[in-house]
Amino acid sequence: MSRIVIFGAGGRAGRQAVAEARRRGHEVTAVVRDPSRYGGLPDDGVRIAAGDVTKETDVAALAAGHDAAINATAVYGEGTDPDAFFTAAAHALVTGLRQAGVDRLITVGLSALLPGPDGIRLLDTLLNEFRPFCLAHAAGLEVLRAEGGALDWVWVSPAGDFDHDGERTGRYDVREHGDVAARISYADFALALLDEAQAPHHHHHRQLAVS
Repeated sequence: MSRIVIFGAGGRAGRQAVAEARRRGHEVTAVVRDPSRYGGLPDDGVRIAAGDVTKETDVAALAAGHDAAINATAVYGEGTDPDAFFTAAAHALVTGLRQAGVDRLITVGLSALLPGPDGIRLLDTLLNEFRPFCLAHAAGLEVLRAEGGALDWVWVSPAGDFDHDGERTGRYDVREHGDVAARISYADFALALLDEAQAPHHHHHRQLAVS
């Protein structure tokens, strides 16, 4: 049994990660921006905590005493600043987790940053309104690559997109590249997040695409 801190626990990926962690008997600290908006009654193994993933002091305090961290945070849409958010979150996670003595980080990625079968990043074939958000996500990944050397981190992305109505099948596949047609349910994606959280530490830095 492990103790896992999950940032962004109020989102769809985060909630499923909490549920899967509890299914496996882990203790969970579920970090959300506003605990009053976190619906559903947590059981005794889940502690709901308010925190800001872009502040290293919050990350360090909330991660202390845990075996691994999962980052499922994101911001998008009006009134948000993805450029500032993703880079600040990556800086805060790298610094705060190191201060807390937690060296395992699993972070939720974006398929647009994966290479397609031709080796070209899916993002570089996209020209639409999501491009600025994707580029902001990419900037956060670059911070991890540049500064995350002391962490054993893995960046886990759907190979394509989430199936918002998909059920839990209890299985997933690892893909070599992105596939815009691929879909995975949030519950099955959580399997991959928790498998990675429980994996032996090798201080690898890698990207994983699952479907």
